[in-house]
Parts: sequence; C-alpha cells; structure tokens
Amino acid sequence: MNTTNDNLANPTTWQDTEGDFPNCTDVEVGLKTLYLPMMYSIIFLVGFPGNIIAICVYSLKMRPWKSSTIIMLNLALTDLLYLTSLPFLIHYYASGEHWIFGEFMCKFIRFGFHFNLYSSILFLTCFSAFRYVVIVHPMRFFHIQRKRWTVVACAAIWVISLAAVSPVIFLISLKEAQNRSLCLDLTSSENLGTIRWYNWLLTSLAFFLPLLMVTLCYVLIIYTLATGPHTRACYKQKARRLAVVLLVVFYMCFLPFHIFRAARVELRLCPVSCQVEKQIHSAYIIFRPLAALNTCGNLLLYVVIGGNFQQAILSLSSCKWSKYVQQPRSNNSMTKSEIALKL
Repeated sequence: MNTTNDNLANPTTWQDTEGDFPNCTDVEVGLKTLYLPMMYSIIFLVGFPGNIIAICVYSLKMRPWKSSTIIMLNLALTDLLYLTSLPFLIHYYASGEHWIFGEFMCKFIRFGFHFNLYSSILFLTCFSAFRYVVIVHPMRFFHIQRKRWTVVACAAIWVISLAAVSPVIFLISLKEAQNRSLCLDLTSSENLGTIRWYNWLLTSLAFFLPLLMVTLCYVLIIYTLATGPHTRACYKQKARRLAVVLLVVFYMCFLPFHIFRAARVELRLCPVSCQVEKQIHSAYIIFRPLAALNTCGNLLLYVVIGGNFQQAILSLSSCKWSKYVQQPRSNNSMTKSEIALKL
C-alpha cells in the first residue's frame, strides 16, 4: 500500500493518462513539468508587456490610422488575450498536470490557444494580402485600400476564427485520473474520430491555405520591387525584411506545430512502437510553445513595418518621462516628434 502511494507521489512513475501506450511517457514528464512552464513563462514575460506597449502605441500615437495599423492593432489585441491565459497553463504543467480551475476554465483556456493561433494566422494573411494589393496592383484595386474595407476584413476574421475554433469547446475534456484533474488538449482528448477529421479540416483551411497565400504574396511582392524601375533600394530592403519576418513566423512557429499535431492524432489511431510514440509526442510538446511564440515574433513585425512605430515608442516614453523631469526644451522636442510621426 505504501508502495502505491509513493508511486503516485513520484511524477516519473505516472502511467499513461492521455491515450499513449503504457510506460511510453517517461520522456514527456520532464518536458511537461520543466520545459513547458519555462517556455510559457518566457513568452508571457516578453509578450505581455510588449503587446501592451504595442496596443498603446497603435491606439495613441499612430494617428491617422492606416490599413496596416488597423490590422496590426487587431493582431496585438488577440495576442494579448491569449497571453492572459498563459499563467493558468504555467501553473497546470508546473504542478504535474493537475488542473484546479474547473471544467469551464479548462475549455476556455484551450479554446483561447486555438482562437489566438488561427486569428493570428488570418490577420497576418490579411496584412500580406493588403501589402500585395498596394504594391503589385495599386491602381486596379485602389478602392480596397480604403480603411473601411480593412475594418470589414478584420471583423470578418474575428467571426471566422470564432466559428472555426468553436468545436474545440466540445472536443476538449477534463479527466480525473490518479488523484489528478487533467485538462486534456485537443490531441489527447477522447472522441478521436471527430478530432481527426476536424484537425485535418482546420489545418487545411485555416493554416495551409493561408500559408500558401502568404508565400505567394511575398514572392510576388519581392519580384515586383526587384524588377520595378522606379523602386528605391530602401523599399526593397524593407520588403525583404518584412517577408523574412513573416515567413519565419509561419514556417518556424506554425508549420512544425501543425505537422506534429497531425502526427500525434494519427498515431493514437494507428498504434506504433513505444520509441516512435515517444519521439512524436516529445516533438509535439517541444513545438507547442513555438506556436505561442508568434506573440513575441509579432512584436518584431511591428518594428519592421515602418519607422513610425519606433518613433511613436520614443514619443510615448518621452511623454511619460516628462511628467517627472521638466526641461525647458521639452515642448520643442515633443513638437519634433509629432512632426516626425506625420511624415
């Protein structure tokens, strides 16, 4: 009897509780209890204040708003909403996968991850499409460049993301096992048949299709700027930097996560050896935080988009500093900052 209690107290002896084969989870215990809390903590500490600053800059300093400003503001808002859920996941994994916040919060937190993931993908795709229209077809689609079309597009993305991710609420489950409450993610929940077709549908339409669109947009943008006789070198350099940042976010943050999530679901339906099971599940756990790392990668995107964002940050910080330190030339410096923002 004492041996059983000792085993329950030792995380390394936990048996499978998420649909894996028995004795195939030793590698995953360290990843879940150490790696995931550490990665989520870093993402939260960097992304949370960074996105608050970005929202303040876009709301207060980037006036008048352009189409790109409206899209980036919506992107920062959805990132911030997701980052507020990370402390719950940090506590969950650091405590050895013991959920203490109830079934509603379990479903809500898991839903929040997927909602942020696909709304971010769609906002970045929308931004890429608008960039493509402005650079490659500036006259043919001139009416689309107006701000009201951007507002309509952003509202549509919120609705589409909500509709696409809503089934997650019904597929996520809270499970009691070995004196623990497990808040299972999508790949570990029951009803695998439904999860399988939903995962492929979501991955195909909400990720691979946007990935193809973003890639084509930036290939055509770079080609147009490279062959355009009137294009200045600074525009070409900015377009390349923007393309690199956006494609890195898609191919390094989003792509591995979707590949190994699909492999994880398929392996639960098609049993394989413990070695393969460990490798795929461990890879899925490793790449799961990278999908959330886009909340930090987007901060770099805000800076790359244009010089006005950097100048707005400096202007915002100088406003706060001037409350404590008054200098005779503070008014003149503020005027210069405001003039720079209007250029």
